[in-house]
Amino acid sequence: MFVRNENFKTFIKLYPIVSCIIAINIVIYLIIFLDKFTSTGIGYTIVNSGIGFNAAIAYGEWWRLITPIFLHITFPHVLFNCFSILLFAPALELLLGKWRFIIAYLGAGLIGNLAVYLFQPMGYSYLGASGAIFGLFGIYLFMVAIRRDLIDSFNTKIIVVILILGLISTFVYPDIDILGHLFGFLGGFILAPFLLMKVKHNPYIQ
Repeated sequence: MFVRNENFKTFIKLYPIVSCIIAINIVIYLIIFLDKFTSTGIGYTIVNSGIGFNAAIAYGEWWRLITPIFLHITFPHVLFNCFSILLFAPALELLLGKWRFIIAYLGAGLIGNLAVYLFQPMGYSYLGASGAIFGLFGIYLFMVAIRRDLIDSFNTKIIVVILILGLISTFVYPDIDILGHLFGFLGGFILAPFLLMKVKHNPYIQ
């Protein structure tokens, strides 16, 4: 499930939504990065109008609950998140289908960002795809705990290890949006039974 051996063309064909998400993240990051040298102001405008900022959300700018999912300012941040999406998202897109995967990814990210809005102070700001990615882990955990017919023992071990490492890093590393991670994860777990209701078989399991 988590070993990627497709070539570029096949990957895009099999996982169009994942490909689009990664592409959007990279393109937006490059626009923000290049703005430092071109001084067009486009990158600044994107960040300023799209970053999660609780005071702005309270003022009525509700799109900021979604747009931060696609915003990254530093190269390590966008690299790590895109790599995580590349590894863990394709199997779920194939399993859930395009539309349910979109609901899973955006829904978990939205739940995580909504929790940040509700429980963090008005001056709090945030960005990054981590909440949505943790939502995917929440779906995998539901499979491990409840829908064991959809995941084998080998991949179960991988998920458990990744979850433990992810939760540890959430509390250890500085500048981590802890609530976004935890509630994104919880959001994925809550959405999982509805998204997996009609799924009877995992194509990765023979």
